[in-house]
Amino acid sequence: MGYWVWMIIVSLIAGVIFGPLARLVLPGKQNISLGWTILGGGIGAFIGGLIAKLLGVKDTSGPDWIQYLIQIICAAIVVAIISSRQSRAKV
Repeated sequence: MGYWVWMIIVSLIAGVIFGPLARLVLPGKQNISLGWTILGGGIGAFIGGLIAKLLGVKDTSGPDWIQYLIQIICAAIVVAIISSRQSRAKV
């Protein structure tokens, strides 16, 4: 399996964890479904993984805490964007 396909699959799986974590760090209530939360977390994890790779912190000898932090921040940004679009669509 190619690198990019593997990264997308892992990012979507990470979205199950990072999406809800992103909602926890965001202030206020996000009116989006669990599916959108997971998808936003997956997209954020993918983007965060790319940023971590560009910064050279993706592959370390232990847990990749800096990469995880970058991915959660990116997931929070994506979830916030999805939430704001969903709020505008309902008005």
